[in-house]
Amino acid sequence: MMRSMLLAAVLSATVPIAALAQTADDLKNDATTPGDVLVYGMGYSGNRYSPLTQITKENVSKLVPVWSYSLADLNGGEGFPIVKDGVIYITTHDVTAAVDALTGKQIWRVKHDYPPETLRVVCCGIVNRGAGIYEGMIIRALMDDRMIALDAKTGKTIWEVKSPDPVTHANGYAMTGAPLIVNGIVIVGVAGAEFSHRGLLEGYDAKTGKHLWRTYTIPAKGEPGSESWEGDSQLTGGGSSWVTGTYDPELDLVYWGIGNPAPWNARARKGDNLFTNSVFAVRPKTGERVWYYQTTPGESWDFTATQHMILADLEIQGRKRKVLMQAPKNGFFYVLDRTSGEFLSGKSFIKTNWYTGFDAKGRPIRPPESFPTTQGTLIYPGNQGGTNWYSPSFSPVTGLFYIPAWENSSATYRKGDLLVYREGQGFMGAGPGRGAANDDVFSSIIALDPRTGDRRWTFRLSAASTESGVLTTQSNMLFAGGRDGQFVALDARDGKLLWETNLGPSVSAGPVTYMVNGKQYVSIQCGAALYTFSLR
Repeated sequence: MMRSMLLAAVLSATVPIAALAQTADDLKNDATTPGDVLVYGMGYSGNRYSPLTQITKENVSKLVPVWSYSLADLNGGEGFPIVKDGVIYITTHDVTAAVDALTGKQIWRVKHDYPPETLRVVCCGIVNRGAGIYEGMIIRALMDDRMIALDAKTGKTIWEVKSPDPVTHANGYAMTGAPLIVNGIVIVGVAGAEFSHRGLLEGYDAKTGKHLWRTYTIPAKGEPGSESWEGDSQLTGGGSSWVTGTYDPELDLVYWGIGNPAPWNARARKGDNLFTNSVFAVRPKTGERVWYYQTTPGESWDFTATQHMILADLEIQGRKRKVLMQAPKNGFFYVLDRTSGEFLSGKSFIKTNWYTGFDAKGRPIRPPESFPTTQGTLIYPGNQGGTNWYSPSFSPVTGLFYIPAWENSSATYRKGDLLVYREGQGFMGAGPGRGAANDDVFSSIIALDPRTGDRRWTFRLSAASTESGVLTTQSNMLFAGGRDGQFVALDARDGKLLWETNLGPSVSAGPVTYMVNGKQYVSIQCGAALYTFSLR
């Protein structure tokens, strides 16, 4: 088993010592402890919302950079920082670092080694999106399907395990997402559907690394859902699970989004292809699937449903409901009952043409002209989708759901040739061509009313595309960015621009906010560095 190498340890009286205790209850209470950020999504509900109020509409113009920390990685900066007791923990695909949240001074930094061939079979991007924290450990996944726990004080390895067979990097599996830690169980998914593996979720014991369970996202022959795959097509069915889920402690349910079927050419896998392009609920102790909802049955456009989900309690049609909200790549904003998976509503948040409506059970109705043809079929949105893995936000103050979106994008899809599957090689058999020449493609932050799905406002970013997550606060601040380096603060109530700067590289991660010594900070990973701002 590969061992991690400690590059540096810089501990002094001027640098805080990482805290030892982050219990299961601490993680459950993350959303109400604004000084820290312990869970991907800033709380189990995933709403990327903070109750901090120091930065406001009146003073945000005084926001200035106070420090940056180089991550020395040009492969992609998509990490979500964890913050505990004045220490930030940040990751890249091969580095985990602890940094003083007040000064940016490094506390420790660990370099993770990979075999030379590891990164040759990767989809899509050599990245890592963050770590988890639990009982004095920083726990993360590595791209060659290892899980590792580091001592939060020193960076030394506590345990390291490999995902059991048949999960190998050679057949496309790659762990790029941040783990979700629930009651001492580390839950993690995989990327790589484009190599036509069989997707899965796994659970590990947080204290020891022991493998506890595995739930495949594609059913085996004879299992419920297998009838939705023609022949043996489920054996190479895709169904990645690479974006971190959310958790409801009261229901004891973990919610996870599942990706596209494989190959992209649907002629090779006729049927609905369960449980791809779905949201499902599992029991964290066992991985048992409790319910599912499929957003795009049997699709051909890479319209994954891995996108971030947000949990809230809302009044829907005069009734208080426990809901799950999601805006996946297919361009719809969905509201589901998170107790049962019942479809409550679905409405386009950008231009779409691949459906004509929903049936009584919430199944999308596809017109015949939406299917790929030899000549090509123009589909809205394009392959990038209406949005992607970058996180939306929900503010309980405004009651609005905020989506980082790509607007007016399209792509042309053709039938494509049927391919022969070869392990470790891309297996798609179709792909997107150019979209419409007259598309006015741009990126925006869209504010939706989740009760109706209606737009309240739109802010057009300066770049044609965005990969930035969104953060909101109790003082109605909204932070987001774009691929051209633009980083903005908006009024969450009306989308008015209040402050902006340019970070240089593409903003491809989600911002966080926290408080140290009575002062509020905003941090975001951008390119090869972590940038932090506060009021001057």
